[in-house]
Amino acid sequence: MRTSSGRPGRRLPAVVAALALGAGAAVAVPGANAQAADPAYQVLVFTKTAGFRHDSIPAGVAALRTIGAANNFTVTATEDSSAFTPEGLAGYEAVVFLNTTGDVLGDAQQNALGAYVEAGGGFVGVHAAADTEYEWAHYEQLVGARFKSHPAIQQATVINEDRSHPATAHLGAEWRRTDEWYNYRTNPRPGVRVLQSLDESSYSGGEMGADHPITWCHAQGAGRSFYTGLGHTAESYSDPAFRALLLGGIRYAAGVAPADCGSGGGTDPVTVEGESFSSGSGVQVAGHGGASGGATLGYIDNGDWVGYSSVSTVGVGSFTARVSSAGAGGTIEVRSGSQSGPLLGSVQVAPTGGWETFTTVFTALTGAGFGPLFLRFTGGAGALFDIDTFTLETAPAAGEGLSPNVHLFYYPWYGSPSVLGSWRHWQQGGRIPPDDIGADLYPKLGPYDSGDITGAVDQHMRWVARSGAGVIVYSWWGRGGYEDGLARKVMDAAQRQGIKVAWHLEPYGGRTARSTVDDIRYINDTYGSHPAFHRDAAHGNRSVFYVFESLRIGDWSALDEVRGTSIVLAQTTDTTKVAHFSGLYTYDGIAGATAPGWKQAGEYAKANGLVWAPSVAPGYIDDRAVPGNTTPTLGRDNGAAYDRQWSNALDPAVGGDPAWVSVTSFNEWHEGSSIEPAADRPPAGHGYQTFSGAYGKTGEAAETAYLDRTKLWVDRFETARAAAGKAGGP
Repeated sequence: MRTSSGRPGRRLPAVVAALALGAGAAVAVPGANAQAADPAYQVLVFTKTAGFRHDSIPAGVAALRTIGAANNFTVTATEDSSAFTPEGLAGYEAVVFLNTTGDVLGDAQQNALGAYVEAGGGFVGVHAAADTEYEWAHYEQLVGARFKSHPAIQQATVINEDRSHPATAHLGAEWRRTDEWYNYRTNPRPGVRVLQSLDESSYSGGEMGADHPITWCHAQGAGRSFYTGLGHTAESYSDPAFRALLLGGIRYAAGVAPADCGSGGGTDPVTVEGESFSSGSGVQVAGHGGASGGATLGYIDNGDWVGYSSVSTVGVGSFTARVSSAGAGGTIEVRSGSQSGPLLGSVQVAPTGGWETFTTVFTALTGAGFGPLFLRFTGGAGALFDIDTFTLETAPAAGEGLSPNVHLFYYPWYGSPSVLGSWRHWQQGGRIPPDDIGADLYPKLGPYDSGDITGAVDQHMRWVARSGAGVIVYSWWGRGGYEDGLARKVMDAAQRQGIKVAWHLEPYGGRTARSTVDDIRYINDTYGSHPAFHRDAAHGNRSVFYVFESLRIGDWSALDEVRGTSIVLAQTTDTTKVAHFSGLYTYDGIAGATAPGWKQAGEYAKANGLVWAPSVAPGYIDDRAVPGNTTPTLGRDNGAAYDRQWSNALDPAVGGDPAWVSVTSFNEWHEGSSIEPAADRPPAGHGYQTFSGAYGKTGEAAETAYLDRTKLWVDRFETARAAAGKAGGP
């Protein structure tokens, strides 16, 4: 509401190896680059069919055995579904479904495979793997898309969209080859990283149009999935280039080769079970029913430590842990190489009130990691805390791939006792934080403090960068106010990620057109020299201001004084109300579903040299922040609402061809419009919603679903701009 008041055991090496920047593979495939040998591992190849049986299966098994022998992995081939038990799968780093068809697993076997991948295992689907397990709903998410149809075997042109992945690094921009080309029931692109697609103009029988993915990869919980639609013919398996593609897919799935397989970009985060340590002092595994895998790293006292031999600290940028404490609380020190190695960062753990009461803590990491991860613990006397799981994320290159044309509304108005000395905003609606807050969703970071710059705010900026948006629009409530006091520190955090800061001028008491002009001059003078201060290169390098509820004031002629230095947007689509403004936006988190007046507003802006920046939102619900509220709400519909708004914005016939797209919001939790990750396991008993189900993702994988979906739409927006010859792309 807008007012200013995994599992332990030998799976671990596969889970964490994606962080390692070394360790390639000896690729015994002509045309591929030889690299250092991978550690030995096991791969299960499953070839059971309950429908059409490909006569290429024997050739495929033989090829995988040959590839494995040359690249340090052992292939076990089977058609026995009984292999799919937790114990049976535990010895394998990846499972390959090689031209399987039909219903080949029972319920218990499906559960075993699903849990195996979610907890850190690898899945590889080849060709007819997409024609498998139609009765198992989760399988579509695992494989990426289901088979629909295919034309006759023929030559086609494969477009190698991503040649950084180990499966495609050996290929050129295009690849002309013969195979059976699948059409899929849905386009998997929104939830996967597409590596290869088909040029449907190069063959007959394609049914997916201009966007026809054929090979892709994605994170699946703590595990990894790779699929290719190639591999129908027996001849494919003697093709060195196709063998290299299979090898790269297996190496990625097994966790021995890092790859960018996030649908929105960025290396996939790595989640590790706390109790899966390889060395330690003083700690033990503790059983907890509410913990992931039913256990935690426990019995932690002052001076204890643990090491994770397969968890690399090279390139890591943040550490997030799920913790509980009925003890003294204390500090987690994140170190590289040994328990006394370089300190990369530390985070405080406060008592949570019980060993079964979990919360999330976060810290950004600095310094150059060089070896495996170690955690050291400090605090008072007695037991300190337990660690359920922790997640490491790599540090992106500042500003890389960010769009200056997508702006996220950002709210720095939250406070907590640990930083501010009291709660601020979280208690809206008469709630009692920390478990009970005025929001229908619960932040992954918990009820954080906007002044926690090196904690919550640094993480925010990493998440903003993950979304692909290059600009935050900072909620500002007047000179000398709470938000004004934090502005420079938030800008410092934004600068560390290459993010720019524009301004949302809010309706503080007594605001007038004259005071707004004075505010714009104050902000330009006070913050204009900061490297994160946003000036739009495509519009005369002017600063950017959105004026919320601009219709409260009738005469805005004073704005003429600052139009030469600043772009000032009115919140309306009523073009009779935008005199003296430089453009217009909507903010409304519901209107984008139908886009009333958007086309007319966009056409007017273009004809009059104004900026049109319609606002899109994933949903709107404020029931807990405003009890008894009867205003309309907008359900997220598992992401469909967000897609509908973005589609409206980018369709010139509906959205009016915007110069920018503004997103409502990054973190307005009271309105339920946030794309900031929401906790998958919020405090019980309060009726919180979660993001589970968004774009087919569940559990922790769903927490970042809206960030990654934003990146997809940002890329589409910039692609359309580039095609239209517009300036200002990433």
